[in-house]
Amino acid sequence: MLRSVIRMAIVGAGTWGENHAHIYQAHPMAEPVAICDQDVAKAQALAGRLGIAEVYQDYREMLQRCSCDAVAIVTPDFAHAEIAVAAARAGKHVLIEKPLATTREDVLTLTDELAKSGVRAMVDLHNRWSPPFNQAWQAVQDGELGTLYSAYFRLNDIKWVATDLLPWAARSSILWFLGSHSLDTLRWLFGSDVKRVYAVRRSGLLKEAGVDTVDLYQSTLEFANGGIAQMENGWITPNGNPNVNDMKCTLLGTRGMISIDTTHHNLIQQVSEDRLRVPDVLVQNHVFGEPKGFAFESIRGFIDRLVDGKPFPVSIEDAARTSLALLAIMESARTRQPVDVQY
Repeated sequence: MLRSVIRMAIVGAGTWGENHAHIYQAHPMAEPVAICDQDVAKAQALAGRLGIAEVYQDYREMLQRCSCDAVAIVTPDFAHAEIAVAAARAGKHVLIEKPLATTREDVLTLTDELAKSGVRAMVDLHNRWSPPFNQAWQAVQDGELGTLYSAYFRLNDIKWVATDLLPWAARSSILWFLGSHSLDTLRWLFGSDVKRVYAVRRSGLLKEAGVDTVDLYQSTLEFANGGIAQMENGWITPNGNPNVNDMKCTLLGTRGMISIDTTHHNLIQQVSEDRLRVPDVLVQNHVFGEPKGFAFESIRGFIDRLVDGKPFPVSIEDAARTSLALLAIMESARTRQPVDVQY
């Protein structure tokens, strides 16, 4: 039986870990009680700013000593599985930032451990909470587009994300960082798993900038229900882009079409002498100091579902199948051959 207030521990004291802490403070049914980071000074600084009582450098010690109900894993893409397995074995519910894991072995181990432990777990694939995409999903569910036939999804980042924001970008991939959102959204909209992929990639610009990772992927997806989609993910969009993300999506059905452009949403534009900026009023914005955007709503939703016991909008199986399909895309781009997704 959970307490009336969910006591949350956070592993990862970076920008997004701090967002988690603010959200738990703002939620009437949650409380951030512990913060853990290998850089203990960073964890101490965050705890001091927000009044979090317990600080740890080792998540194992935290799991032994902290009386938390659940753990938020807000570490780099490649550092989720070991912590999540340990939390599950300790009987803690788990919220994992996307992706679930970045190797097939970790995906299968983690899904097995979570099933055996009986804890509740969700991966923060937050695009399902995005108002325009949720509206599109509802239109598909209501049959307004007929049968969803094809789709195009572009989700790119400006270069600054890989060169300056993420010190670990060379150990990751744009497919893990953004492609996980793209692919999860497409799986959700089509209501089907990806059966086969064919992908190509290009490298060079980021390597010249000192970041040894792929610049971009172009992927063709075949779904088990016959749908097809083209997915574009890169982090070499020029830094002068009005938004950090460049996101566009078109859905074509047998009876209708939906087009989404959240990059230039035209709700608000801010112009100075040297640039045009589109302030973020959708993803992670604040209203009167309270965290509001849809990327915050998914984290808030994790607490809500722990309290009311209802299913999470993203299942662990959803997240696992998204990771496995991304691995197939990487293999296809490497071999330049079509690859069947192995679930």
